[in-house]
Amino acid sequence: MQTSTLEHSQSQSSNGAGRQFSLVALTSLFFMWGFITALNDILIPHLKSTFSLSYTQAMLVQFCFFGAYFLISVPAGRLVKSIGYQSGIGAGLLTASLGCLLFIPSALMGQYWMFLAALFVLASGITILQVAANPLVTLLGEPATAPRRLTLTQAFNSLGTTVAPIVGGFLLFSLVTESSESNPAHQVIMPYFGLAMILLVLALVFWKVTLHGVPKHAKGGVVLDADPRGLSSHRHLMLGVIAIFLYVGAEVSIGSFLVNFLGEAHISGMTEAQAANYIAYYWGGAMVGRFAGVVLMGRFQPRFLLAFFSLMAVVLIFTAVMSTGITSMWAILAVGLFNSIMFPTIFSLAIKDLGHHTSGGSGLLCLAIVGGAIVPVLQGMLADSIGLQWSFLLPMLCYFYIAFYGLSGAVPKSTNKAEA
Repeated sequence: MQTSTLEHSQSQSSNGAGRQFSLVALTSLFFMWGFITALNDILIPHLKSTFSLSYTQAMLVQFCFFGAYFLISVPAGRLVKSIGYQSGIGAGLLTASLGCLLFIPSALMGQYWMFLAALFVLASGITILQVAANPLVTLLGEPATAPRRLTLTQAFNSLGTTVAPIVGGFLLFSLVTESSESNPAHQVIMPYFGLAMILLVLALVFWKVTLHGVPKHAKGGVVLDADPRGLSSHRHLMLGVIAIFLYVGAEVSIGSFLVNFLGEAHISGMTEAQAANYIAYYWGGAMVGRFAGVVLMGRFQPRFLLAFFSLMAVVLIFTAVMSTGITSMWAILAVGLFNSIMFPTIFSLAIKDLGHHTSGGSGLLCLAIVGGAIVPVLQGMLADSIGLQWSFLLPMLCYFYIAFYGLSGAVPKSTNKAEA
């Protein structure tokens, strides 16, 4: 009897350590795709000046990057479902590495459309990682603590987004080689080649290690539900899809315009290299907020925190639009702090109580990340027509909706009478 108890205790300890290792390994992926995604905020003004683009044309960077989430999420879900979580992660890392390598011929040939194609391939790899990692994090432990685990991993995602502008700004705006003096497009070669090598090494690591703690009944990937009526009957899920669309769109759009916004004479008149460093405050605020969110969610209902943070973002953007100078600059940068808990909280609230529809609901939420492709282009159109500063009213409206979702829309209500 004592031997059996000891073996059970050792088994529990082993399972706990295995889950911790799996969570740490997945967290490294969150860091990497945060780093890669935030590099777009530096890449956009660089390509805008290199190819003399309008704001709308420059935002095609985000359109191609986040458009991959919409086009690739379902195929990626089927791929991961077929080959499993771990192999899916390896495939995603290899695809992302290939996308980074495609920046080399794009730069050498000096073609904007080739950069956009390379970004699409890179984002396709990131999409596969997202499809496998986000639901996997929710499965590595008790369902009640899923929002806290996602918030924790997203905090390290924010660490990547915080570091990226500083590193990217140095490599793209400060480090000038003989080749880049004659052709600025060549400045992207070194940073993206380095990323390709790192992603390749990570792919090899994930092919070798074993992820522990994955429930045996868990599906291998995120796919759309075979019965869309089953999904649409969950009001909080459908409203959550809209919330994810608008949140990702607003967060990405603000980050995409920051370098140019801080360069405006009536804001701070910074050079691109100087402004790139300040983007770290925007993404760093999200990192700090996510670590704090892990604690706050233990004391307050997540949906009320979501509403409060959203309304604070509204106030800050309105301040940034209506003022000038240092007030406007720090107001828009501070929005990052209140972005912190939004994605993991919306995601967790939206899939709550879905039962066997959870996988399909997760698939819809992944598709909704396409907001990062649409909203920046719309803001680009506004910036070209009414001015850059006034264009920030668009993401402000996005946060108004997210506040509504936290206050009312996130409450689970089935519109299917049979289920209710």
